[in-house]
Amino acid sequence: MQEKYIFEYENENEFKKLESALKKYNMLAFKKLYFEYYPQLKKGQLLGTKVTLEDGTEEYQVKLPTDAMFTKVHGDVMLHYTFDENTKTIKIKTLSPEAILTEGHQSELVTYKGVMVSKEHADKDMFKINLLNMIQK
Repeated sequence: MQEKYIFEYENENEFKKLESALKKYNMLAFKKLYFEYYPQLKKGQLLGTKVTLEDGTEEYQVKLPTDAMFTKVHGDVMLHYTFDENTKTIKIKTLSPEAILTEGHQSELVTYKGVMVSKEHADKDMFKINLLNMIQK
């Protein structure tokens, strides 16, 4: 029989908000997370890279697939989690970039040239998109 690991959340409500925003704005990353990464984690296959944080805890970070332009403007979409071997528990912490996903959950975001644009930093995001498009030409 295959051993199953338990999922816990550091803050389940906040994580579900980020997850629903990911589903709405980046379906590829959501599908990969939900149908490939979660089942592997439940089987005990640790994914991603191990990072030691400043407070000494070890965290795993898994990069989710996303559009290259989105990555250049907002950063990589990452799942952050910790693992406890003694209790066979995987504690899901958060998805990043949190700022754009949280904003996307709270209100409808607009896109500019196919990339989500933050309402708070719209000028900055559009400048980055225009700059990246000029560099590519």
